[in-house]
Amino acid sequence: MKLTGAEIFIESLKKEGVEYLFGIPGGAIIDLHDALYRQDDIKFILTRHEQAAVHMADGYARATGKPGVVLVTSGPGATNTITGLATAYMDSVPIIVFTGQVPTPLIGNDAFQEADIVGMSRSCTKYNFLVKDVNELATTIKKAFHIATTGRPGPVLIDFPKDVQVAKAEFKYPETIHIRGYNPTYHGNPKQIRKVVKAIASAKKPLLYVGGGAIISGAHEEIYKLAKKLQIPVFTTLMGIGAFPEDDELSLGMAGMHGTYRANMAIQYCDLLISIGARFDDRVTGKVSDFAPYAKIVHIDIDPTSISKNIKVDYPLVGDAKLVLQEMLPLFDQYSSVDWKEVRKPWLEQIEKWKNEHKLAYDMQTDEIKPQYVIEKLAKLTRDEDPIISTEVGQHQMWVAQFYTFKKPRRLLTSGGLGTMGYGFPAGIGAKFGFEDKPVYVIAGDGSFQMNEQELATIVAYNKAVKTIILNNGYLGMVRQWQQLFYGRRYANTNIEVQPDFVKLAESYGLKARRIRKKEEVEDALRELVAYKGPYLLDVIIAREENVYPMVPAGASLNNMLLT
Repeated sequence: MKLTGAEIFIESLKKEGVEYLFGIPGGAIIDLHDALYRQDDIKFILTRHEQAAVHMADGYARATGKPGVVLVTSGPGATNTITGLATAYMDSVPIIVFTGQVPTPLIGNDAFQEADIVGMSRSCTKYNFLVKDVNELATTIKKAFHIATTGRPGPVLIDFPKDVQVAKAEFKYPETIHIRGYNPTYHGNPKQIRKVVKAIASAKKPLLYVGGGAIISGAHEEIYKLAKKLQIPVFTTLMGIGAFPEDDELSLGMAGMHGTYRANMAIQYCDLLISIGARFDDRVTGKVSDFAPYAKIVHIDIDPTSISKNIKVDYPLVGDAKLVLQEMLPLFDQYSSVDWKEVRKPWLEQIEKWKNEHKLAYDMQTDEIKPQYVIEKLAKLTRDEDPIISTEVGQHQMWVAQFYTFKKPRRLLTSGGLGTMGYGFPAGIGAKFGFEDKPVYVIAGDGSFQMNEQELATIVAYNKAVKTIILNNGYLGMVRQWQQLFYGRRYANTNIEVQPDFVKLAESYGLKARRIRKKEEVEDALRELVAYKGPYLLDVIIAREENVYPMVPAGASLNNMLLT
């Protein structure tokens, strides 16, 4: 029996195990929504903006490890997905975005709500498709899921014309797919692995550099084994937070522009830097010519184009981080007689000295609420919950990275590469759809929260107990900090004191909400938020000109940090 393109779309998503579709309907996809209405397996989540829909799918994907799926209409519905696509692309998140399109005979005629979304999205998707023949639809969907979830993951877009949705064809969904020219390398080169093992065993001051790719591949257990077996200290990127438990004695925390003193100093004085699933982003390296000046560099990454792209490496190793480490770990058995604690003792003692010299700290001798204090209190109150923390972008994002202790992967959701304000709130909602029983907390700035505050309606409509904390300083805080430090306190266009009453706004949607202004209110308010069973918004009025430290100024080397 032949099915319409809309029905093939539904059946294909069922084959891929899709639970949720995030998006907004429109004329160009009305047939798809009619098909959704006539089935019960896939739930459509009606958001209030298409950008938020993509961020929800992104948050769902990062939290669960499964691809997120979006369905939006043509024209403005499609163009509104671009920021979400770029966010997912920069952070290697597997999502599939279906966009409606005008009928194929009208493409190129400037028809109503027509936009060349394939052309627009080419630079911010891993791949994209325009389906012109209903007979190719099922295979195209299979290809899209395969491309999005294999190799270095990323977003894929399928543009779906209206006439293809109503045309009919036999439904045959391929079990497997082969795409010519697309064959990601998963296993490391054995000869190169042996070289890396020898280099690690010979190093006096080795250092593990762990990025988001380690979380994507599920390599956290192998990294822990490697670090503990050979007594190698570990730092992470923002995207790698959670790949190594931050309460472990070998953890140095996050490195880079707002990284810890100990991590940045360790980079500058190590003799072997072992990068796992990281891309040597400029926020980590600082001044490239001064980065890790005494180190040989190992780079393990599934994306060959990332290797030596920003920093020239000595030991390139293409492959999946988990598989490469699994292949590497047994080779260290030949060094079973070595007492690694003794070998590393001078290096670890030096790192301990750096730890004690400049700890992450802030001034509590004030009546104002310090944002760091709020994060630390939340971490203490939720340490047994194992929650997911989703952040917006800005100062609060860095305070979370510094002061919330993460012990497991996929617990921090944040926009790293693109730095997208408006990401964290919808991403947290998406994560809640993935894990109904797991607590989800969104940490937002007042500027970022306003980017997608309309999604308060979504958490009420679907009764999702997402808890939001707004660290409210009345500024676009990170930009203001730069203006203070480098532009003579000329706060050009960063004062945003004119803003909604967030408590009244939340209550207008039916949420429980509260505002606090005094530090003695913090613990009680957080306890109330944690204990509350439904969605909750807490507006915290913080010290207006609090800054994020340490800070490496743009263009400076990592050991030239502003510490206070």
